[in-house]
Parts: sequence; structure tokens; C-alpha cells
Amino acid sequence: MMIVTVAKTAGFCFGVKHAVDVAYKLSEDNETPIYTYGPLIHNEEVIKELLERGVKEVDDINLFPQLPKGKVIIRSHGVSKAEEDEIISSGHEIVDATCPNVKKIHKIVLEHSTNNETIVIIGDKTHPEVKGILGWCVGKKAVILGSLEDANVFNDENDEKILIVSQTTFNQNKFKQIVEIVLKKRYDINVINTICNATRERQDEAASLAESNDAMIVIGSKTSSNTQKLYEICSSKCKNTYYIQTVNDLDLSNDQDIHSVGITAGASTPNKLIEEVQKNVK
Repeated sequence: MMIVTVAKTAGFCFGVKHAVDVAYKLSEDNETPIYTYGPLIHNEEVIKELLERGVKEVDDINLFPQLPKGKVIIRSHGVSKAEEDEIISSGHEIVDATCPNVKKIHKIVLEHSTNNETIVIIGDKTHPEVKGILGWCVGKKAVILGSLEDANVFNDENDEKILIVSQTTFNQNKFKQIVEIVLKKRYDINVINTICNATRERQDEAASLAESNDAMIVIGSKTSSNTQKLYEICSSKCKNTYYIQTVNDLDLSNDQDIHSVGITAGASTPNKLIEEVQKNVK
């Protein structure tokens, strides 16, 4: 008999659920155009459903002046101050669904960069959340460190204080390793671990499940940063780790020695997808 354990922390986090709820509620308004600046969340199934409800995704900020005036949802990842101002100046109303944890980082870096501190953001430099955080740094210098290699070559020659923050969904162990490298370089460094509690709990539970099961299934979009990190953690502890987007991607038929399976999912994965996978595995 196959034993299947689903992580308690799998699926929508608070920030994503809030953004999706906002979008669904606004989609009930048939008179005002509703847009999202970029994909609302990193899940193709949800994006498709929102589009069917009339919520249109706009990836290029330069298009807003040309579109019928409406409401623009700022997704949970947040955006830069300049982008907010540009959307407002184009005549649209902003509905801010930025995750409160991300919003908190915006305020922190704005305050410290105003004091001419060097801001170090630990995260993926291509991720929209990190780009948004960078856009709230108004001082002379802000640096993004995404790897141990980045940390090793980092050399701040200014005399200003350094503030270190993190992308909310970054791998917590990797964050600690990068911080340790930077701390050895100089003094006067203030570290604020801004990885959200939901991410920490999700990563810890995923690691525990991966260690105690024959196979591990990680559900989420290939473009989801937090899901990618879950896969990295699980695959390092369980050789039979599968990264899937939907139940159609799953094939356990050739693995006869698997008797227990753990399932986790990224913060943008709807519960119905998790339930479909759980049912299929059983």
C-alpha cells in the first residue's frame, strides 16, 4: 500500500492568496477594465482562469497609456516606486496586492538607503520581487548577491554602513552562507533576515518529508522561484524527486520500489492541483 503524505504548508501562501482573492473580486466588475502588471502569480492555470474572467495581463509598462483606463493590480511580488508612479501617471488606478512581507522590505530599504547606507539584497537578480526591492533603494549604491560566487567577489569600498536583506522566498541555508561570507569582509553590517516565515516553514517541512520518503513530488510552475528552491532542497535529500506542474506531468509507473511519497507545492500552486496529484498517486 502506498503511503502518501502532503505537506501542511503546501500551496498558496498568505500573500498569493490575498492577490488572487483581490483579482477574482475585481473581475466581478464588468464595467471597468482590470489589468495585472505582469503575471499575477507564477501559475499558468490560475492566469488562464483569470483571463477567462476578463483580467488581462500587461507585461510592458509602456502599453498602459494606450489602454482603456481601468484598475491595475500590483501582484504579490511588488514593483518599484518608479513603476507605480508611471502607472498612475498613465491614468489608471492602482490596486496594490503586494505581499505585506515584501512591502515591509520596501520600507526598510527606502529608510536605510536614504541614510546613504549600501543595500545588499540577497536573491535572484532576475526575479520581479528583487527588481521591485531594488527600485526602492534611493541611495548611492545597492547590490544584488544571488550566489556564493557573487558574495566572494563582493567588495564594497565605501565607508557607509551596509544593510543586508533577502528576497522573501530565498533558500534560507544559502542566505546564511552568503551572509557569512560578507560578514568576514568588513564590520558595520546590519543583517535583517527578511525571508518570510511561510517560506522557512515550507522549506523545513519539505526537507523533512524528503528525508523520510522513498519519493518526493514538488508541484509548481517552472517559473516559480520558491518552487525551484523547494525542488533543490528535496532533490538534495531524496534521489527520487519529481518537479511537476500538473498531474499530467507525473509518471511513477517505472519506480516499483517506491512505497512512500511526500508531496509539497510552491506558494502559487492551487489546492485543487495538489489534490489531483495526491489522488493520482494513491
